[in-house]
Amino acid sequence: MKNLAAHLLLLYSLCLAAQTNSIQNSPTLTEGTPSAQGMSQERLDKIDLMLSSEISKGNLPGAVALIARNGKIVFHKAYGMANTEKGEEMEKDAIFRIASQTKAITATAVMMLWEEGKFKLDDPISKYIPQFEAAQILDTFNEADSTYTTKPAKNQITIRDLITHTSGIGYGMIDGDARFRKMYAKAGIIDAFTSEKIRIGENIKKLATLPLHHEPGEAWTYSEGLDVLGYFIEIVSRMPFNEFLRTRIFEPLQMNDTYFYLPKEKADRLVAVQYKEGNKWKRFETPVFDIDYPNSPGTFFSGGAGLSSTARDYANFLQMYLNGGELNGKRLLSRTTVNSILSNQIGTIWDGGKDYGLAFEIVNKKGAMAGGEGSEGTFSWGGYFNTQYFADPKENVIGIIMKQTQGPVNDDTGWKFRQMVSTTIDD
Repeated sequence: MKNLAAHLLLLYSLCLAAQTNSIQNSPTLTEGTPSAQGMSQERLDKIDLMLSSEISKGNLPGAVALIARNGKIVFHKAYGMANTEKGEEMEKDAIFRIASQTKAITATAVMMLWEEGKFKLDDPISKYIPQFEAAQILDTFNEADSTYTTKPAKNQITIRDLITHTSGIGYGMIDGDARFRKMYAKAGIIDAFTSEKIRIGENIKKLATLPLHHEPGEAWTYSEGLDVLGYFIEIVSRMPFNEFLRTRIFEPLQMNDTYFYLPKEKADRLVAVQYKEGNKWKRFETPVFDIDYPNSPGTFFSGGAGLSSTARDYANFLQMYLNGGELNGKRLLSRTTVNSILSNQIGTIWDGGKDYGLAFEIVNKKGAMAGGEGSEGTFSWGGYFNTQYFADPKENVIGIIMKQTQGPVNDDTGWKFRQMVSTTIDD
């Protein structure tokens, strides 16, 4: 009984640290009129027409789009079908597998713990997960049986490396290098989506034994680093990862429809993943993973790709960033921490119109000058099942477009939506 009481007291004290009250008090997102927020209704109508047209042409089965400015939602509409074969129409509160949009939420959780002085960003991850201590880089690979040789890495993988995808860790089934896809499959690594009764700690300890693409910190390789950090969060916080996100991020931001695995009463709001066969949209299935994983009572909480959410919920998360870390009087992050997250963390590793911070890709001066991506400082990312978002701090604008498709599709809505949103500003 004493142990239980101590455990409950620890959880209670940790929940109290979930967020602090702020002298700022920015309200949660509410509906607003475009003109009052300096947005052109006529130009928003053009976005509406574009999305409706893409649906009617058969380029997409369905979508939900949301635009907000100054904390006011000025555009929020549903289009097409959530499940074409069942005749289910899309609704604004539809729930989507957001896949890699999970990464920014995990990175936020990491930085909340960093603010509490739990670790330094340049700590080696092996300090917390010892299996990473003997980091090895791939040297040779045998195509016949997927065996390989390695050479020792000179550097240890740091927490910063994991957030910024510079650790050298691979990404299994979506890795750009076929050798890593084969090695991860042979080792039984779970990349992101599963309803199997496995926990992230088991998976990450296996992942730690596999070779790296390159020396940590010396190149950018999209990776399972945020999955590693999901397990790291459990170790540092002494809370299950899903509970940490629930108490410290989702509840204070009123993200009430965001889960790894959906409760039964919300299962029917999950949009079907669809692919196009001829002129018909059909439900997508794959032997690689259980496509309906959000509706299974799973135990695997992927920090890199496991969450499902709504456009409205994710807008609350982005608005917190636009507010400098605060929403509804609750401060999740300091403004100074947000500034660090939204700054270039990888130097000249990327060369082009975007940099990479501690959670997002960020439009730089070159990218802003090129046009179509938003102002300098606009941050964004997307998800495996065709979801996209961006937020422009200079204009205080959020754009989110949620879809659920796989396979080759003639879908230009992502770039068109982003490009057209910036043209609706009329102040």
